[in-house]
Amino acid sequence: MVPSDGRVSRCVAFPAAAEDNCLVPELPEIEITAHLIEPAVTGQVVGSVAAPGLNTIKTFRPPLQVLERHELTGIRRRGKLLIVDSGSGFSLLIHLMSAGRLQLFEAPASATDRTSRLLIRLDSGQELRLREFGTRQRAWAKVAGTGEVEVDDYLTGLGPEAWPDPPELGPLLDSPRPLYTALRDQTVIAGIGRAWVDEILWTARLSPFKRGEDLSAAEADSLRAATVERLDGAIHHYERVLGLPLPHKLPWPLQVHHREGEACPSCGTTIEAVHYRDYVMCYCPAEQTGGSRSRTAGFRGCSSSSGAVPEARAEPRPGH
Repeated sequence: MVPSDGRVSRCVAFPAAAEDNCLVPELPEIEITAHLIEPAVTGQVVGSVAAPGLNTIKTFRPPLQVLERHELTGIRRRGKLLIVDSGSGFSLLIHLMSAGRLQLFEAPASATDRTSRLLIRLDSGQELRLREFGTRQRAWAKVAGTGEVEVDDYLTGLGPEAWPDPPELGPLLDSPRPLYTALRDQTVIAGIGRAWVDEILWTARLSPFKRGEDLSAAEADSLRAATVERLDGAIHHYERVLGLPLPHKLPWPLQVHHREGEACPSCGTTIEAVHYRDYVMCYCPAEQTGGSRSRTAGFRGCSSSSGAVPEARAEPRPGH
């Protein structure tokens, strides 16, 4: 359904300011952020660190200032988390949440830039800037000892990585929960969110409503292969089309997510959707649910494309 070399035919870019409708950064978007920014900042000395968004900082001990006058030694990713390492012996953990962006600028932020949450000014005159769009200020950052990062409460709660080499998914998803819910649970598998779960399930031709415990061995293998294929393809796509400075809205290579009412790229069937308060789940009825357009049992607070609200039995957990 998607070429094995990761080529895609359609891209979607949503304004980052429209938070409730924007695409939330997930594993490929976090990975490309680290991949592109790391070589540009590694070896640079931090001149100053400031936090215009006080709510962004989760802890004040150690303070942000421990990063000052030390070189940055790298940027890496764990799940949806960015980790900025420093020669100070401390690292900065950053979670973009729904509407955050980490960007590198050639000059300091203007005093009127209301999107700035965290400013790391470098000796080159550049500035590594955490920005957040929309009204919900939920992006966060904290300083931790580099040697203690792996035992941070947030990281220890994460499941195995969804890319590049996820574990076998059959045992991991063996529960009564729908695949759409389980794959977005960061304690089960780290990195997949609202957009890429739609893409992965469509590629694997699996219903988002199917229970994990009902997966056959062949379906679990197909799901794992689709996970690697789509995440890997997205990252290669970003490597081809993006560079610094990173835009605040990325050209997401999506086939079904946010494509409600359009033709499925594989079979031409109209893509259907289930709407939640803040996001939407999209799927192809012909490819994934045996033609059914109302298989929403098991989800609360949602409605189908027709507007009907089905009887619900279990509430999906947030996919942050």
